[in-house]
Amino acid sequence: MKIREKEFEEIIEDLKSIAAQLGAKVRFEKGDFAGGYCIINEDKVIVINKMANLQRKVMILSAALKELGVDEIYLSPRIREIIDEMADIK
Repeated sequence: MKIREKEFEEIIEDLKSIAAQLGAKVRFEKGDFAGGYCIINEDKVIVINKMANLQRKVMILSAALKELGVDEIYLSPRIREIIDEMADIK
């Protein structure tokens, strides 16, 4: 699948809303880490390095959402395809 650079921001917003639907908070933090899904004080959190490029942010969010279980909810075919492909790249 070919994704244009300007589409990544919209995809990130879509993925953030899916994370919220699954009860997870998405945080963009600065630091020396790759990012991913974790549980902090019983809260589901997806931490993403804000210095990462847009494609990397989508990859991290996609992998975290797969870990949270997006198979249980409805996603548009395009978003499901993006999550499947990008999560596998990570």
